[in-house]
Amino acid sequence: MKNLKKNMRVLKELLYLRFHGLAVFRLDFFAPFLIDGSLFAIQLLAFGVVYANVDTIGSWHQGEMILYIGTFSLLNAVNMTLYFFGVNGIPGKVKSGELDLYLTKPVSPLFRLTFENISPGSIPLVCMSICIIVYGISMLKMRLTVIQIGKYLFWIVLMAVLYYEVEVIIRSVSLYIVSMARMEQIEEAGLDLCMKLPGIAFYGVYKFIFYLVLPYGIMATFPVQSIIGEMGWRSALYGIFVVLLFTVMTGIVWKQGLKHYNSASS
Repeated sequence: MKNLKKNMRVLKELLYLRFHGLAVFRLDFFAPFLIDGSLFAIQLLAFGVVYANVDTIGSWHQGEMILYIGTFSLLNAVNMTLYFFGVNGIPGKVKSGELDLYLTKPVSPLFRLTFENISPGSIPLVCMSICIIVYGISMLKMRLTVIQIGKYLFWIVLMAVLYYEVEVIIRSVSLYIVSMARMEQIEEAGLDLCMKLPGIAFYGVYKFIFYLVLPYGIMATFPVQSIIGEMGWRSALYGIFVVLLFTVMTGIVWKQGLKHYNSASS
């Protein structure tokens, strides 16, 4: 509880400093929105091309696919807003030795790295994603209950945590090796594929990879399955297991990486 209160105070100060900096350099506010908005538009066009002549994927029709696209876009938008720019800077800080400064502070270095570059310029993308989700629900002609909405939000939060953990693990590799290029290419390829294809399309070795090794395949699939009533208790338990597994792995990889880290001043 004491650590939680301290972290909340630190988060408050980080937010103040971040918004103060954005007020001085206003381009920093609008640039992420313009860049992410362009990427968002390109992704929608790509989805339109892919699914223009496809009636179904597995048991899913166009309505489910639109809901899936909106869900993955929402997770990506939350990622870009809250922690992407902070976590993405880890390899650079390791390489330059700037990580030393974070290790000397009386607060978790990962916590500060995560939230020091919150991007309010990405918030409009959250709104756009919600609009796509609402459109998908309207196409399915669903009458949502409070329980359905609650389940969906629960899985959105859980998958946002998983998204974060995967990003941290990948970038924590920079504490062990010099070049991150290959790892980032693998991440980009996996995300690009899973943003176009839902998890229900994967079988065999591909399901093993995208349901466990790089679990991008479940990130938007499970929330959609929860709201349309396709999620069984085994899938629910598996999703929770994967999140807990990656939580443990994130802690181990990060802590062991810090022990392996050679300070720039050493």
